[in-house]
Amino acid sequence: MKHILMTEDDLDFGGILKQYLELAGFQVTWKLHGQEALAYLKQDTVDICVLDVMMPVMDGFTLADQVVSIYPGMPFVFLTARNQKEDRLKGLRLGADDYIVKPFEAEELVLRIKNILARSRQTEVLLPDILLLGQYKFDYQSLLLIHKSGNIRLTEKEALLLRYFYLNKNRLIKREEVLLQIWKSDDYFSGRSLDVFVSKLRKYLLEDDQIVIETVRGAGFEFKLNEL
Repeated sequence: MKHILMTEDDLDFGGILKQYLELAGFQVTWKLHGQEALAYLKQDTVDICVLDVMMPVMDGFTLADQVVSIYPGMPFVFLTARNQKEDRLKGLRLGADDYIVKPFEAEELVLRIKNILARSRQTEVLLPDILLLGQYKFDYQSLLLIHKSGNIRLTEKEALLLRYFYLNKNRLIKREEVLLQIWKSDDYFSGRSLDVFVSKLRKYLLEDDQIVIETVRGAGFEFKLNEL
């Protein structure tokens, strides 16, 4: 049973949400503000945090910053009534796995949490030294993309991007997610750099038509890898 730490200062909403998450099969610890949640995390651990942004005593952003310092790999989701781009980007810069605006369907939150936990388990798995990408072999440590037609020496950032695509293959990868994870910035110049790197990877992988890096307009990318 996966353990969720939930922060929510609205008693009615918090009670309903806690009950729904428990019915979905999660263990839920509910705290009313960030300071209570932080005190709990210093004594115990959880699998994921679901954090309200606007809370008394300590807001969700401040709490998330503290959580990351204690548990660097902890996945967390922000819940907020504020649908402002600045807040959303701030949350993503802090490392949030998702940013959900109220009101939302509880079922949607459950599905997002399950997807995040599934990805977290995937990235926790020790990757082999050589990754198989269709007709290619990818030696991440040596920065080599190996193919019968010849080997390609990648730059460190090209290898990092290809590895990130591989870990998140066959799903929609949001553009902002890639920028903040790899470039640590989502400004205009980082975005242009990302487009250049994606174009390079497409050229490197041309020998296998079962590997596709698809641009989803207005959303991000899909790294489609047929592993059959």
